[in-house]
Amino acid sequence: MIKSISSTGRYFHVSGGNAGTNYINNYSGAQGIGNMRFNTGNQNIEIYDGNGWIQLSSAYATVGLDQEAVDLLDWAKAKREEERKIERLIETNPAVKIAYEAVVKAQEQLKITTILSKDEKTTS
Repeated sequence: MIKSISSTGRYFHVSGGNAGTNYINNYSGAQGIGNMRFNTGNQNIEIYDGNGWIQLSSAYATVGLDQEAVDLLDWAKAKREEERKIERLIETNPAVKIAYEAVVKAQEQLKITTILSKDEKTTS
């Protein structure tokens, strides 16, 4: 049973669970209120309430990612595979290597141009 889960980010999702609390006394050797056992017949934990054995709640929490997080992880995985394919092609194909180097150079120029355009706006 999960007592509490808190989310610290926007991609974490929790649902379900049991908010109840079961206090269990130490086993005295006799069938007393609060004694606990595992029933192998029905595969459940049970507590004696003074009249009979009651089954603990079988509710449980599920934890997962929201759809945006799943989509982002899928995108990242596909992007990583795409980059690995390009790396393999670069090793065996000189034309792909030349094209890749041109792309890297263009990305560097774009980054510098973007920085300079931001600086121009702040100084104007």
